Amino acid sequence: MTTPELRRQVINVYKELLNLGRNYPLGYEYFRNRLHKAFSGQAHLSDEEEIRKAIGRAEFVRKEVEALYYLKRYRTLKQRYENN
Repeated sequence: MTTPELRRQVINVYKELLNLGRNYPLGYEYFRNRLHKAFSGQAHLSDEEEIRKAIGRAEFVRKEVEALYYLKRYRTLKQRYENN
């Protein structure tokens, strides 16, 4: 049985990733389906250490997606100002 704190962390990371998926280039539905498969594939975990590792991987993915969005925004702004 997992602790309520770990459950809360997993739900928070899932919600953050879902929120980031709203701007995903391939569409929200694509992102949501992939995210759901990834999280449901780890639903069998019961060891707290393994759950913490999975949360760490999810945080890494969250940071990577944010970095991709920032890079896309930077490239768009750079392109707009170079044309002037």
